[in-house]
Amino acid sequence: MNVLLLGGGGREHAMAWRLSQSPLCKQLFLAPGNAGTSEFGQNLAINPLDFAALKTAVLEHRIGLVICGPEEPLVRGVQDFFRADADLRSVRFLGPSAEAAQLEGSKAYAKVFMEEQGIPTAGYRSFTAATLEEGLEYLNHCQPPIVLKADGLAAGKGVVILNDAGEARTELQSMLEGKFGAASAEVVVEEFLDGIEFSVFVLTDGESYRLLPVAKDYKRIGVGDTGPNTGGMGSVSHPPFVDADLMAKVEQRVIKPTLRGIQQRGLDYKGFIFIGLIAVDNDPYVIEYNCRMGDPETQSVMARLKTDFLQLCLQAADGELAAATIEMDERQAATVVMVSGGYPGPYEQGKVIAGIEAVHDSMVFHAGTSRNAAGELVSSGGRVLAITSYGKDFREALQKSYASAKKIHFEGGNYRGDIGFDL
Repeated sequence: MNVLLLGGGGREHAMAWRLSQSPLCKQLFLAPGNAGTSEFGQNLAINPLDFAALKTAVLEHRIGLVICGPEEPLVRGVQDFFRADADLRSVRFLGPSAEAAQLEGSKAYAKVFMEEQGIPTAGYRSFTAATLEEGLEYLNHCQPPIVLKADGLAAGKGVVILNDAGEARTELQSMLEGKFGAASAEVVVEEFLDGIEFSVFVLTDGESYRLLPVAKDYKRIGVGDTGPNTGGMGSVSHPPFVDADLMAKVEQRVIKPTLRGIQQRGLDYKGFIFIGLIAVDNDPYVIEYNCRMGDPETQSVMARLKTDFLQLCLQAADGELAAATIEMDERQAATVVMVSGGYPGPYEQGKVIAGIEAVHDSMVFHAGTSRNAAGELVSSGGRVLAITSYGKDFREALQKSYASAKKIHFEGGNYRGDIGFDL
């Protein structure tokens, strides 16, 4: 069948790589894709938020399955658009409805959901501009570190952790005054949990679920997890501290109650649930839900997934996931992200990228790349490339990814040199 994958980042490049390997995939299209995804499918110059253009492409290319990579189209209702259109209703779509996507689209919504189902998470209060004074007073009684989260979508950068109550007061006011635009019209003030984070990826058809490989990502820009949050600087799969005992707790205390809550609320949810967790004394607490796969975890997860990825997606879309089995590569995988100079702050684009052809021991997934008028590969985003490698353990995999990263060059390009430092 013909498949349309929405998105154009490193996550989508990794997903396209796996989808294209399926004998079920006749032709793969990407909207919009990037300079790397064209190796596995046909890029379409369509913004995934342009639902009318998506409809035209689906009908023109006789698409049988649409998979949504990024969160924003889901939160804005792309699945609902497909379900409501008579011409598109018969097209399989993998991704939750707009209401179900509020698990990621609104931190406050997710917190209420977790409270309802008794899912372990950090204590919290939420505030708006109208309750700013109440929020400032609340912060006076909080024990640092203090976690502030923009309620809405902020491209992975809407979380701030501060060690000083005065700084937290200033930051709360800044966020509610529009630091992250509409995303921080409401801000969740959250208890700080001291532990080690990891990411669990669930594929569900709304009733059954299957677990994809577990991963751990590194969000801060600086060595030792310092500096501002980014969209992700690297990932490892499988994090060695996530053992069978911890995963049994995750399934019983988090995943099963999450599916129960989805069913009780009558949410239309066929797709991925990315659960960001933190292990505190080997007990799991939910940091956040995402309604899609993570980036750059997907690059490491797809490397370890041996099962036909397209078949899994079809089983989820058709409500037949109970029949699915998951096979994983026993090798470990690690991803190092190369970013533009200045990221996650202002950065320049259009820098010519050289050296990818010299990489032989790793896979290079494109995140923010394009071609210039001369046909040269250039940077076109903050996160530019994700270098993923296999190893007998995560250390060997990281050594290969770093060795490959050293072969690739573009002006200002850099990467964190300590991915996996805490494992």
